[in-house]
Amino acid sequence: MKFELLLLGKTKDSYLAEGIAEFTKRLQHYTKVSVKCIQHKKKSQWSEEQEKEEDGRLLLSHVPVGALKVALDFRGRQFTSEGLADLIGQWELQGIKQVSLLIGGPLGHAKELVAQADLLLSLSQMTFTHDMTRLFLLEQLYRAYTIKAGEKYHK
Repeated sequence: MKFELLLLGKTKDSYLAEGIAEFTKRLQHYTKVSVKCIQHKKKSQWSEEQEKEEDGRLLLSHVPVGALKVALDFRGRQFTSEGLADLIGQWELQGIKQVSLLIGGPLGHAKELVAQADLLLSLSQMTFTHDMTRLFLLEQLYRAYTIKAGEKYHK
């Protein structure tokens, strides 16, 4: 299975970018993973809703045909680390070949993107910056794979 994180804009803080690179590298031992930063341009005359809609269209346009769409959203389902490992195992058994993880901008996701998502995923009830969310998501994927492998990282 392949995971692709689809992100709007580059990670601003170098320490977060380094962590993202580190967990992307660690995950390569277990699965294919890529991080794709998509450039988006806000037009000054756009309302917040128009900006969300354009960001949603942009993200969805980069999702490969047939990929499972997982949108990170505060209203989404929360899992324990073990639960995420089980979910990944279920996806593997179902023969899912690619999972696109969609992280929107600070305004959240457009209704269209939410409606098209196969799963809304929330990492926490707390609010994190979008850059931190990128790192936390990759760390949790890594943790899930170490759980599946029975390794000590999770302890």
